[in-house]
Order: sequence, then structure tokens, then C-alpha cells
Amino acid sequence: MSSATGRVVGKRAEDGERASAAPRGQRTRSGYPRYVAGKLAGAVVSLFAVLVTSFFLFRLIPGDPVKFMTGGRPVSAEQLAVYKEEFGLDLPLWEQFTDYCVKALTGDLGTSYQFHAPVVDKITEALPNTLLLTGTAFVLYTALGAFLGTRSAWRHGGPGDRLNTGLALTLYSVPSFWLGLLLIIVLSVGVDPIPGLFPTGGMESGREEGLAHVLDVAHHLVLPVVTLVAVEYGQTLLVTRSALLDEMGSDYLTTARAKGLRDDLVRRRHAVPNALLPTVTLVFVNLGRTVAGVILVETVFSWPGLGGLFYQALSVPDLPLVQGLFFVFAAAVILMNTLADLLYPMLDPRVGR
Repeated sequence: MSSATGRVVGKRAEDGERASAAPRGQRTRSGYPRYVAGKLAGAVVSLFAVLVTSFFLFRLIPGDPVKFMTGGRPVSAEQLAVYKEEFGLDLPLWEQFTDYCVKALTGDLGTSYQFHAPVVDKITEALPNTLLLTGTAFVLYTALGAFLGTRSAWRHGGPGDRLNTGLALTLYSVPSFWLGLLLIIVLSVGVDPIPGLFPTGGMESGREEGLAHVLDVAHHLVLPVVTLVAVEYGQTLLVTRSALLDEMGSDYLTTARAKGLRDDLVRRRHAVPNALLPTVTLVFVNLGRTVAGVILVETVFSWPGLGGLFYQALSVPDLPLVQGLFFVFAAAVILMNTLADLLYPMLDPRVGR
């Protein structure tokens, strides 16, 4: 009797374990798709919020686009009405907003007031110049910051760590436009005994072709890239250093050392991969910013990219161009953040469960 009772109890317990295990397995299998769906839905909501913000925010900027289009000349009321009708400024605000949203969903960001060209064409024209500048700087400051951050954390408290951290904090707090102007004064204009070695601005001299043209562009690229690298690498260094310091007291590193592994091997194979999440977040955010460019740096160095175009559009104000650029800038950051979120579960399986 007792053995039969035991078998019944054991069977019920086994059935209960199977019943409780099935939902856990289902939750594990369905956890990542739900995680992805939530992140994508959040990105869509964020993009719509940016669309709304870009429309209403820049209408608070003082200035009359119609006066700019007329060149400040005295014009009749009939002529003003023609201009307003041409660009849809005579419509009620809610109707302008509805029209803007509908067109934006089809990829039409409007027509620039000052260039009389589609906003998408102006963005496409300036985008390669921005990617060349900020993309080059991104690769350099990410590699430099990650390398120095890793070395500083592994030898924290030493002279090298104090020097790297102090220099990174100092440069990170320096305004980029101020550093750019300083470099122009010292290395472009020249200060005795330093001669002027680099152009004061622009992207090219306009006289070279072939390899000479490539070298000319590279020559113009040096100072803006140095400015961006000097200001931005410190953030990557500090984040990498902090994340790695949090991992260095973990038991698995002590075990790895106890097995006789060299310090460099312990750092590369064990500590650094487990400290990647904060750095990956920062890298993807900075990658999104490569599309936006750096408005102040591009303006200081007269670089013909999206940042300079945005500054030029604000001075009018060229509302369609400002709105389109703002939307592209924000969309790039949102997209990169979403990709980072989707990558997290591959780096740490605990994320997304």
C-alpha cells in the first residue's frame, strides 16, 4: 500500500514538474521576440514624438521665412500671399502639421525655402561629408578611449591611470568650438615660432584632382578630426574604465589567475568581454551621432556637412530644412540605440528574458 502510494505521489510530482517546466520553457523561447517587439514599438513611438517636436519646436524661432525669400525687399500683399501659398504657410497650423506628417511617412520632408530644392536632396548631398569627418573621428576616439580605459582600469591608482583620467576629464570638459578655434589660431594662422600648417577651414582647396585631391581633403580633415577626438575620447575611456573596475573584483577573475593564466589573457578573455555592455551602449549612441555630425565643429571649420547646413538653416529660419535635419539626427540616434538594445542579449543572455 505504501509503495503504491509512493508511486502515485511520485507520478503526480513528476507531472507537476513537467507542467511547471513547460511554461518556463515557453517563456524562455518567447522572451526574446517579446523583447524585440517592445524595443521596436518604443522606437516607433520615439520617432513619432520627434516628428511632432520637430514641427512645433522650430516654429518658436523668431524670424519670418517669407521676408527672407523676398530678400528683404518691399513687396505687395499679393506677392506675400503667393509666397505663403507656394510653401503652404497660408494653411492653418493643424493642417500644416497633418500635411507634414503624411509627407514625412512617404519620405518627403518638404522643400527648402532658401535653396528651393527638396530637403532630402540637400541632406543626401551633405551627408557624405559629415560621415567622412565624424566617421573618421568616431573610429579614432572609440579605439583610443577603449584602449586607454582598459589599461587605466587594469593598473588603476598608478601614475598612468591618474594621468589618463585627469587628461580625459580635462579635455572632455573643454567646449569643442573653443578648442577648434584655439587649434585654428595656433596651427592654421600660426603663432611664433609655430608656422601655419593646416587650412583654416573648408573641405578642399578646389584645384587638385586624383591623389592630390585625396591628400588635400585629408589635409583639411586633420584639425576638425583632432578636435573631435580630443573632446570625445575621454567619455569612452571613463565608461570603459568604470565598467572594467566593477568586474575586477569578481570571483571568476581570481579563479582564472589561480589557474596560472597571464594577466593580459585574463583581461582579454574574461574581464573585458563581461564589461562590454556600458561601452557598447556608448559606442552605438556615438555611432548615431556620426550622422548628426557636430554642429559647432562643422561651423567653426566651415565643413560642408549636415551640422553646418543645420546652422545655416536656423539663421533663416528655413523651417522645412531645419525640421528635416532634426528628424534625421534624432532618427539616427534612435536607430542606433535600438540596435544596441537588440544586441544586448547576444552579449549577456540574461538580458531580454
